[in-house]
Amino acid sequence: MSDKIKVLFVCVHNSARSQMAEAYLNNLGGDKFFAESAGLEPGILNPYVVEVMCEDGIDISKNKTKSVFDFYKKGKLYNYVITVCESEAGEKCPVFPGVTKRLHWEFKDPSKLTGSKEDILREVRLIRDEIKQKIKEFISEHE
Repeated sequence: MSDKIKVLFVCVHNSARSQMAEAYLNNLGGDKFFAESAGLEPGILNPYVVEVMCEDGIDISKNKTKSVFDFYKKGKLYNYVITVCESEAGEKCPVFPGVTKRLHWEFKDPSKLTGSKEDILREVRLIRDEIKQKIKEFISEHE
């Protein structure tokens, strides 16, 4: 693992976007990358996100939400810290020592979606697909 590029994905609750980004990077780029995710205020895993990730063959149902501040206190080092939430939340992230790059990828918040279950699932699938595409681009930039 020491030779892998270490990436931390951060969003507010670590319940949706950062979980998807972590899962995709480990799934699609696991030979070259090691990804973790955490939140500013860890919440509960979003059930819609669990469902749409399962549709794409990735089971995150056993994942736990984690605090970015716990990672910081443990002195974890990353090559990239990538915020995947609104800009305001990204600005509250701690600055990790030794981080080479901080990136911000803004994605719609699945927890703020309203409507029927099908409406919400349709929107979450779109967010999932945007995140997956961004992860694929990120991997290809490192080849």
